[in-house]
Amino acid sequence: MNLISFILDATDNTAANYFPIGIQLIFAAGFVAAMLALSAWVGPKRKTSDKLETFTSGIATHGDARQPIAIKYFLVAILFVLFDVEVIFFYPYAINFRALGWDGFLAVLMFVAFFLIGFIYIIKKGALDWED
Repeated sequence: MNLISFILDATDNTAANYFPIGIQLIFAAGFVAAMLALSAWVGPKRKTSDKLETFTSGIATHGDARQPIAIKYFLVAILFVLFDVEVIFFYPYAINFRALGWDGFLAVLMFVAFFLIGFIYIIKKGALDWED
């Protein structure tokens, strides 16, 4: 029995089944709050001029932080996130590739084809050219 049929056939799905998950979430949130409070209470509180100064990795600051940045940096970041999220969709197929059979294989091939078409489109548009 696979996971989808288990979920669809579950007829006794009540709120009581989620009680352990709720308890775990409450304990996790309580643990995080307790650790933050403990570190604020026990930790050192020495505020010196060196600690309050902006961290610059040893490089002298110059200019304004509000200078315009080329859109290419943002475009590459968005493309990275887009393709990274698309690659995540391969994981369910890798787990269930035997159960999905040839239909699943053809669906993944179609997904890869769309993925490659999008990548070729981006290259043709010059989104990754840094010569400008």
